[in-house]
Amino acid sequence: MGTTEPVWSEWRRPLPTPEQRRQDVWVALAVAVSSMALTVLINSMGAFAFGEAPHLAEQLLWSVALSAPLVVRRRYPVAVLLVVSVLFIAAQSRQVGDNLIPSVVLFLAIFTAGGWQPNHRAATYARVGVIVVMFAWLGLALSGFLAGPRREFEGAAGPLDPVLAWVLYGLSFNLMYFLSAYFFGELTWLSARRLAELEFRTEQLRLSQEQNTRGAIVAERMRIARDLHDVVAHHVSVMGIQAGAARRVLDTDRDLARTALETVEQTARTSIGELRGLLGVLRADAGADTAVTAAPGLEEVPDLVANARSAGLAVDLGTYGEPRPVPPGVALSAYRVVQEALTNVVKHAAATAVDVRVRYLDHALEVEVTDDGRGRSTRDGGGFGLVGMKERVAVHGGEFEAGPRRGSGYLVRASLPTGAVDESGKDGGA
Repeated sequence: MGTTEPVWSEWRRPLPTPEQRRQDVWVALAVAVSSMALTVLINSMGAFAFGEAPHLAEQLLWSVALSAPLVVRRRYPVAVLLVVSVLFIAAQSRQVGDNLIPSVVLFLAIFTAGGWQPNHRAATYARVGVIVVMFAWLGLALSGFLAGPRREFEGAAGPLDPVLAWVLYGLSFNLMYFLSAYFFGELTWLSARRLAELEFRTEQLRLSQEQNTRGAIVAERMRIARDLHDVVAHHVSVMGIQAGAARRVLDTDRDLARTALETVEQTARTSIGELRGLLGVLRADAGADTAVTAAPGLEEVPDLVANARSAGLAVDLGTYGEPRPVPPGVALSAYRVVQEALTNVVKHAAATAVDVRVRYLDHALEVEVTDDGRGRSTRDGGGFGLVGMKERVAVHGGEFEAGPRRGSGYLVRASLPTGAVDESGKDGGA
C-alpha cells in the first residue's frame, strides 16, 4: 500500500499551527513595544534623520500600525507584506523619528512571505515587486537629496567624493538588506519542503515495512499451515485406517487388532513429536525453553513407507543414484512431498500398490510417487495438499508435476535443485 509521491516543485506549505499563530502575536507585541520605546528615546534626544518629525502621539500610532500586521504574518504572508510595505513608505513620508524598527518589520514581512506563503510562486512575485518599489522609493529619496543644497561632510577623509560615498553606502546597505530578507525566506521555504519530503519518505518507508511484515506473516502462516497439514493429515489418516481395521477384527482376530492399535499408538507418538518440534520452532523467538526436534528428511522416508504399508498398501521404495547429503530445506521438502502423496493415496485412491522412488541426479533431487488406484484426479479434494507441495517445490525453484497416469493410477513428481556435484560425488550447492 503506497501513496503517489507529490511533485515537490509544486509543493505548497501548510498553514501555521495554532501554536505558531500564538507565537506571531507575541512577536508583534514585542516589536510594537520596542518600536514605541525607541520612538520615545529618539524624540527625547531630538535626533531625526530627515527634517522635522510629527507629534510624538502620531509617531507612536505609526509604531503600532506597522507592528500590528505581524499578528497574522504566517497566516497571510503576502497580504502582510503588501500592507507593511505601504505603511513603511507612508511612515517614511511622514518622517517619523525611528527608522530601525520599521526596517525590522519590513524585513520580517519579506522573510515570512518567502518562507510561509503556500503558493511559492505568488510569494516570489510579491517579494520582487516590493523590492523593486522600495528601490524606486530609495532612488526618489536620493534624487531629492542630490537635487537639494549641497551638504557639508565635515571630517571626510576618504578618497571618494563624500556625496558619492553616501549614495553608494545607501545603495549597498539596502541591497544587502533586501537580498538577505529574500535569501533567508527562500532558505526557510526550502528547509520546510525538504522536511516535508523527508517525512513523506519516512511514512512511505514505514508503510513499506508494514507491508513487508504483513507479507512475511502471511508467508509464515502458509508455511505453518503446510507443516500442520503435512503432519496431521498423514498421521491421522493412518491412525483412522488402523483404528477401523482394529474395530473390524476386534472380535475375530485379537492379535491383528492389537497390531493395528500398536500402529495407531506409534503413529500418534510420531505425530505428537513432530508437532512438538514445530511448536518448539514457533516458541523459540519468545525464549521458551522447548526442546526442538530436528526436521524430518530423506532418512525418515522409509518410516513413511512403513506407515503406508501398515494401512494395507503394497509400497515399494527405490533409491537411484549415489546418495549424498542435500540441503536440509530440500530434504524436508522432498520428505513432505512423499508424505503428502502417500497420504492422498491412503485417503482418496482405491489403490493396492504404490511405487516410491528417490533419485539423486547430478544437479537435483527427484522424488516420485505413483499408484494404481482410480481415485479422483485431484487427490487432495480441493484442499491444501497439492497447493502445499507446489509451494514447497517453488520455494527451491524446482519443478512439480501431478496428475492421472495413462490407464489408471496417479503420479506425483517433484524435482528439487541441489547444485552441481564435484568429482567425489558430493553436493556442491547450498
